[in-house]
Amino acid sequence: MTATAAQPRTWFITGASRGLGRAFAEAALAAGDRVAAVARTTDALQALADAHPGRVLPVTADITDRAAAFAAVDAAVARFGRLDVVVNNAGILSAGMVEEFTEAEARAQMEVNFFGALWVSQAAIPVLRAQGGGHIVQVSSIAALGGFPSTGLYSASKFALEGMSEALAMEGVGFGVKVSIVQPGGYWTDLYTAMRSSTPLEAYAPLRAELEKQWAEGSVDSEPRLAAEALVTLVDAEEPPLRLLLGSMVYDLAFDIAKQRMATWSAWEGVSRAAERAVPAPATAS
Repeated sequence: MTATAAQPRTWFITGASRGLGRAFAEAALAAGDRVAAVARTTDALQALADAHPGRVLPVTADITDRAAAFAAVDAAVARFGRLDVVVNNAGILSAGMVEEFTEAEARAQMEVNFFGALWVSQAAIPVLRAQGGGHIVQVSSIAALGGFPSTGLYSASKFALEGMSEALAMEGVGFGVKVSIVQPGGYWTDLYTAMRSSTPLEAYAPLRAELEKQWAEGSVDSEPRLAAEALVTLVDAEEPPLRLLLGSMVYDLAFDIAKQRMATWSAWEGVSRAAERAVPAPATAS
């Protein structure tokens, strides 16, 4: 549904104070819509609210707190009367080899990237169901295409997000609720500058050196504005896809990984098929 002067859409965007979330909010407002902009601290959102009187609701919330996520959704509905687009964008990146993560570090990664999105989705679904429709957009990552050295826990959080979201899409379709998973490549945000790191183990020094060599040329990323333009195109679509890749690099990588997996599955087809032979249910002892 495209916004009109008579019927602007209401967006609910987490992590809206900076990076992709801020770009998404600005794009929604440029389209004539309204935005409930959610962040842990909303000081940076005040200028946006001042520039768009009555169309921006800054909401201070820690979405890892389930009650806070539900309260944030309630506040948006109380202010605007409905929700049309819910964007689970808030996320953090924790870097380190899998062995290096403490329990607290691993749980923190999952709390934001998976549980935060889960709580917001749970809070939004009853609203969208009662309305007879709406669109939930889950911002995933290139890291959900596969696991990579030093970002294993980040990948795990995004894999979990995508598995949950696929099920959510099938559960919501009967109520007119659409779900899309967006997989961005590199954008100039503070995801990497705000990155958390594990305490390195000496055993991984050679691998770290090799990774640093690969990254030595630096990142050539894109403006968040381009991702925001793609997001508006996505939510404007009558039949939005379940998945949308953002960027040529992530697009090409997705196909490369899929081809590699298919080749492996094919090579091991005989073993796979031999592991299945249907038999009647075992008789139970009387």
